[in-house]
Amino acid sequence: MSENFLSQEEIDALLKSQVVSEQETESEQEHQTSTPAGEEEDLTQEERDVLGEIGNISMGSAATTLSDIVQHRVSITTPHVILSNQKELFGSFVKPYVVIDINYIEGLTGSNLLLVGLTDAAIIADLMMGGTGENVGEELSEMGLSAVSEAMNQMIGSAATAMSNMFGFPVVISPPRATVVEFDKQELEFDLNGNAIAVVSFKLVVGNLIDSQIMQLIPVKAAKEIVKYLLAPSAGDNRSPGATAEDGDVEEDNGLEDFVPGSPSDREIQPKEIKDDTFSTRMASFTPGAGEDVERGKNLDLILDVPLKVSVVLGRCKKPIGEVLKLVPGTIVELDSLADEPVDILVNGTLIAQGEVVVVNENFGVQVNNIISPEERLRRLRD
Repeated sequence: MSENFLSQEEIDALLKSQVVSEQETESEQEHQTSTPAGEEEDLTQEERDVLGEIGNISMGSAATTLSDIVQHRVSITTPHVILSNQKELFGSFVKPYVVIDINYIEGLTGSNLLLVGLTDAAIIADLMMGGTGENVGEELSEMGLSAVSEAMNQMIGSAATAMSNMFGFPVVISPPRATVVEFDKQELEFDLNGNAIAVVSFKLVVGNLIDSQIMQLIPVKAAKEIVKYLLAPSAGDNRSPGATAEDGDVEEDNGLEDFVPGSPSDREIQPKEIKDDTFSTRMASFTPGAGEDVERGKNLDLILDVPLKVSVVLGRCKKPIGEVLKLVPGTIVELDSLADEPVDILVNGTLIAQGEVVVVNENFGVQVNNIISPEERLRRLRD
């Protein structure tokens, strides 16, 4: 009979094992709640590349708008996508920023944040109010903040229109709200509705006055929704072109917070390279495709007078530093394109068409032979 009973030592060992097991389970649960979980809290390299391309196109349009406002050359390029979380990211900021809170009211749902350095914002405000942008301090008056808000409103409006063109349905935002935030001194009112945040940093250059960075923050779930519309066209087809945040068949976690950063990615999306063999012109209008709906056409009417930079690239090549240093007048640089090969036509640094060089009234011109579709642009990116 005694063989069917446990000894006191065996009972103690079992109790000890149970306590250890419970502690391990609790530790594992705490770890799961404090760290991003699985694929929902991460982005694949392809998803990061697509987010970078979306940001490249959207911010290229926004840069053109800002250039018209401040009457200086503006470039917003080189998007770099990383992942982080709200607490760590905000805790790393040691200088004040102007934070622009952007909310979608049609086409997409959710919100995202655009961060501009306070000094950079002060320079933009000074230029808008007729100043030179020089000797600007690190303070922003109420009038200056209003000026920056208006500039950001027009910039984000242009970016939303560019996204509408990519997605095939209208993307509408509410007027952005700008706030000066000292992250190390005040509590934040912003909630990006997610532990994991996609961060896209862009290089911002305004004439000789600004050479800095701006950042756009969006929850990972929202970033995945953005990517889904381009990588899986069928997902966009199931969405009503006039869908809003109140529509029943739009998922609540569709929290698309504009473009895009955890574990950092060292990979950067490089801007389109334009060699010396290029020329540009300014377009007064951009005609939407025949398949666009009436509502989208009305939205485009608001920006038909926004100038775009059109460039033509005859070809490219890569040379080691030694050969570049040996270049002298008369040196012939061989490009990687053939004589009869189509040239690339870029708008704001983005490839949109191909054609051939012609001569018109003693000037060079380009005859468009092929329009690059958004799907083909993404395919080229993946390849």
